[in-house]
Amino acid sequence: MLKFITADFYYYIHQAFWPFLRIITLLSLAPLFSDKGINSKIKIGLSISITWLIVPTLPSVEVDIISFNGLWLGGLQLFIGMAMALTMQLIFVAVRHAGELIGLQMGLSFATFYDHSGGQNMPVVARILNLLAILLFLSFNGHLLLIEALAVSFDILPLQLLSLSGEGIMMLVKFSDIIFLAGIKLALPVVSLLLCINLSLGLVNRLIPPLSIFVVGFPLSLSIGMLMLSMLLYSFAPFFEQLLTEIFSSLSSL
Repeated sequence: MLKFITADFYYYIHQAFWPFLRIITLLSLAPLFSDKGINSKIKIGLSISITWLIVPTLPSVEVDIISFNGLWLGGLQLFIGMAMALTMQLIFVAVRHAGELIGLQMGLSFATFYDHSGGQNMPVVARILNLLAILLFLSFNGHLLLIEALAVSFDILPLQLLSLSGEGIMMLVKFSDIIFLAGIKLALPVVSLLLCINLSLGLVNRLIPPLSIFVVGFPLSLSIGMLMLSMLLYSFAPFFEQLLTEIFSSLSSL
């Protein structure tokens, strides 16, 4: 006969509380899961499900929740979840940065749309690249790899009273340069060609003053920019796959 013992129930809740903090923080801030269109109840339910699967594989934690050590351990789990989510968000910020650069050169920076994942307005080109990045993230099973990295993090950083490493924090700060490096690498072909076209149009305007540069420049930049953007999509998938590889390798070192 199955007996319900209140002490055992409180013990299971106590053991699940610490990993739940790390999991709910990661799912609240990680790419795709942090989308404003996803209901909070779904995030909480998914966090409880993952916690229920992970807790039996973890050693027991003998730290009181209402204590100074419990406060430190809980804050540490929140920080670890935020650091992992922020690292994953960097690749999507890099893609949006590339889209903003391309849209600025094409003259489409004034056309903005509200982005649910970023929670802000962004140019239409950045919105298109961001949607493609989300689809590639799902097609490459990035959401499953993220959950796997979350499960492995409990082996690398167990539920113990640890001290924060300054090297890990500096590594997270230094790795944020991927926003500019990857964004410029992705947008460089389109931006370079449009810059050459603008220089050529400026030279033509000096040689032929009656020619209105504003009548010719905008349609030409827009047409060539759309053509280059369509050609850029062929190399977008391998580029994003390489970014995912760098991100997950950096998560293990972080």
